[in-house]
Formats: sequence, C-alpha cells, structure tokens
Amino acid sequence: MIRRLHRRHCIAAGLAWGAWGFSGGALAAKKAAPAKVLVLGDSLSAEYGLPRGTGWVALLEQRLAQEKIAASVVNASVSGETTSGGRSRLPALLREHQPSVVVIELGGNDALRGFSLAHTEDNLTQMVQAAQQAGAKVLLVGMQAPPTYGR
Repeated sequence: MIRRLHRRHCIAAGLAWGAWGFSGGALAAKKAAPAKVLVLGDSLSAEYGLPRGTGWVALLEQRLAQEKIAASVVNASVSGETTSGGRSRLPALLREHQPSVVVIELGGNDALRGFSLAHTEDNLTQMVQAAQQAGAKVLLVGMQAPPTYGR
C-alpha cells in the first residue's frame, strides 16, 4: 500500500503532476472551489535554512499557478517533525483544511533518532488511511536511511 520513493525522485514526481492526478483527477474534479494540497513534512518541506519562498513547496505552488490549476497549497510542515508528531497533528489539519491532496514527507527524523521502522511504518500507514478516509489522494514521500544507521 505504501509506495517507497527516494526523496530526490519524489519532488520530481510530484511536480510532474501524474502522481496526484493533476491532469484530470483530484484537483480537476473540484472546479467549484479551488482544491487544497496539504503538505505535512519536516525541515525539507518547512524550508529550514532556506530563504522563505524558495523551498520545494513554494515552487510547487508557483508551478500550479503557472499551469493555471486552481489549487492552494497549505504548508503544515515543522522542522524536526517525526511521524508520531505528524500523526497526532493530521486529524485537526484534515478537519481545518479539507484537502484534496495530502503530501506526507516524514520519516527522516525517525531514522535519525533511531526509531524502529515498524513504528514509523505504522504511523505512515495510519496517516495515509486517515487522509484517504477524509477523501484526499495521498502522495507519500519516501525516505532512504543511510546504511550507517544500521538495520
């Protein structure tokens, strides 16, 4: 159920539109009101260490505007966030924003802190299911932990 992608490929895949169905799927289906893309991520999505407006989430928002896709992007990312933190914050974010698409970019900090993969996978699975139950399509950005972190 959970697709595992390398982080470097995810942004390219997302911006290629096909992963989210931008060419006629989730976002095109809601023509009455602009669709919402909710990004739930860590420092990579929160632009940690970058000038505001230069990270991949801001670039996504710019690309949507260039392509004349009626969608707004809500960046709910927090530097240092783990899958546990994202899982606990997601229900309120889903209620508040009612997104058409949820991008989950979490797991890297779990690996850095030595959390078990089973714990991380359970949190990601629960987040994917919650977003889908709320009617959103989900793009899960995969993390690849360096082999120096052990099994």
